[in-house]
Amino acid sequence: MLNPYLLRHELHLVAQKLLKKGYILDIKKISSLEDCRKKLQIETENLQFKHNSLSNLLKKSKENTNEQSNLKNILIESSKNVQLLQTRLKNLKDEIYNFSMCIPNIPSDDVPEGNSPIYNKEIKYWGKKRKYNFPVQDHVAIGQKFNQLDLESASKMSGSRFVTMTGEIALLHRALSQFMLDLHTLNHGYTETYVPYLVHPQALYGTGQLPKFTNDLFHITDLDKKKYILIPTGEVPLTNLVYNKIINEHDLPIMLTAHTPCFRSEASSYGRDTKGLIRLHQFDKVELVQIVEPTKSMSALETLTHHAEKVLQLLNLPYRKILLCTGEMGFASIKTYDLEVWFPAEERYREISSCSNMHDFQARRMKARYKKKSEKKNIFVHTLNGSGLAIGRTLAAILENYQDSDGRVEIPKILQKKYMQGLKFIN
Repeated sequence: MLNPYLLRHELHLVAQKLLKKGYILDIKKISSLEDCRKKLQIETENLQFKHNSLSNLLKKSKENTNEQSNLKNILIESSKNVQLLQTRLKNLKDEIYNFSMCIPNIPSDDVPEGNSPIYNKEIKYWGKKRKYNFPVQDHVAIGQKFNQLDLESASKMSGSRFVTMTGEIALLHRALSQFMLDLHTLNHGYTETYVPYLVHPQALYGTGQLPKFTNDLFHITDLDKKKYILIPTGEVPLTNLVYNKIINEHDLPIMLTAHTPCFRSEASSYGRDTKGLIRLHQFDKVELVQIVEPTKSMSALETLTHHAEKVLQLLNLPYRKILLCTGEMGFASIKTYDLEVWFPAEERYREISSCSNMHDFQARRMKARYKKKSEKKNIFVHTLNGSGLAIGRTLAAILENYQDSDGRVEIPKILQKKYMQGLKFIN
């Protein structure tokens, strides 16, 4: 959530910046709520002060006197009034809090302004696109040709937008996750982490998926009426590891990675990019999360994005890096880089990783702070996350980019010996 100070003292500036994200801040409503809070808080504090004064007067009064009896009656009535005002104040603060939880983060000043992909800024292109002297097949056709990618059987079990994999393609899927984890832990300094796949709603409020994206999530209620949500990304449990914690300054940065399944109902993207492995209800991803000091979050974003890029470079998959414009950014992000890998069958780039700096937005929702010795106070950390990478989409990109004229698919060299049991081709 945004710093409450900004909403109280720089409201019009905040509204102006949020408009770049396509969000219209209801200035009238939040000003009215804040004015009511101020008046009610002063009224509550004044009545509490009077109540405390009467209470002290009662303690000093002599026993069994009319004065004491009158004071007791006044105190009983005063106590009721104080409780009534405190309840009204709490309800009003809850209303302001719930309103604030729906306000997105403010974009960084260096993010291009716009409300569609045409305003995204291309940062760089990497890799050489292969030239084919035969009809290029998409990853679905290739997988079905090998009888190792089965959407039909998965559909019978679970409905549309699920998949089963077998044989060498299933092995390649597993190999990619192992390769990514090894790279990020051994070369990039992340700590591998195993996390729950079911979380309480509070965890998703902390990272910003709730309340805005409730329809894009899978909700579960067990027999004891306890509510859980299947994680839409490893970002949720990894970032929540610092929920309501005060971290020692010398423990920063915290760099975590995890391989998890991800579950998304994708209600808001119905009918969009649903072919093959591109947008499934269940898919796997290796996630990268960093918890850093505020002054280092922008440089950390560059580093984290480079770590995700390294996966594509080692797999020799052509990609481009773009800086998202204000209208294309996520709810909680102040700045986001997207990595898009080349799909030759469609002759287009598709997102394979999104790397974002959330500033202190998630930390305020989670009450995640660190103890800064030089200032002798606790300060909100900054959080960052990114895909390193989405495994299904990486697999799909390999099947398409590495297909041969003889119908085989070459396995990237870096995977062959260590991760693919010596296999050089899927055929």
